Amino acid sequence: MKHTTVAANDGYQLSAHTFGDAHAARGGVLIVPAMGVEQQYYAAFAQWLARRGYFVVTFDYRGIGHSRRGSLRGFEADVLTWARQDTAAVLAFLRGRIDGRPLAWVGHSLGGQILGLVPGREHVAATLTVAAGSGHWRDYVPRLRLFAPVLWYLIVPVSVRLAGFFPGRLLRMIGDIPAGVMRQWRSWCLDPEYLFGTLPAEVRSSYAALNLPVLSLSFTDDEFLTQRNIESLHRFYSGATIEMQRIAPEDIGMPGIGHFGFFRKRCEATLWPRAGEWLDRRVRSHH
Repeated sequence: MKHTTVAANDGYQLSAHTFGDAHAARGGVLIVPAMGVEQQYYAAFAQWLARRGYFVVTFDYRGIGHSRRGSLRGFEADVLTWARQDTAAVLAFLRGRIDGRPLAWVGHSLGGQILGLVPGREHVAATLTVAAGSGHWRDYVPRLRLFAPVLWYLIVPVSVRLAGFFPGRLLRMIGDIPAGVMRQWRSWCLDPEYLFGTLPAEVRSSYAALNLPVLSLSFTDDEFLTQRNIESLHRFYSGATIEMQRIAPEDIGMPGIGHFGFFRKRCEATLWPRAGEWLDRRVRSHH
């Protein structure tokens, strides 16, 4: 594991880590994080993929983890900044290191939602989405659906106005998030078609034009998203060849997986091979 910095298209310096040998790798894998999740959370899975022969890159969006520079009060960024500036730059960095070999995208939650927004997405050969679905609140699991109006109509707007960002650490929710990111994400979650209902119509075409294999891994004990959330998002990848796997923890002998469990080391023997073997097949077929 090596730390590096990648300059976004507007010059913002992003923290990233690389895993494996770029020269000897069979291909590259970009791990694109969930909302507010720092890159070290993905390090164990990245190291495991590197041992399978991949060159892997993780990173923090601006304002998150090691890509945060001081206070977030007044910090300007939204989800489109994260996609079109930050993720695009790291994707280009990875492409430059693997010299034309296949490139795979592993998107956790938000990371599985934004592929169609990212410049350079046409170079992605295969996509694995993990616990990635529409964030429309009316489709949440019942417990969260009851709480969602309080979150989106009271807690988020009031806290962002008072703090100048979303103080997630203080509230023990998600993590600290730039105000613009939180406002845009809120607008998406309040729309039945999520981001596709709030952004220009050409965004739908960008997603529909993605002609690549997609494996969706979702979990019956996800604390946030239902199967309806998962299916709603993937319908917009209409040009892709999609394989949906809905996994119950008891079916693989685990006490729980949830929205975040896949990337924990305890899943190395059960879930990671499922992802790794799928990526191996797609990389071999792309050569």
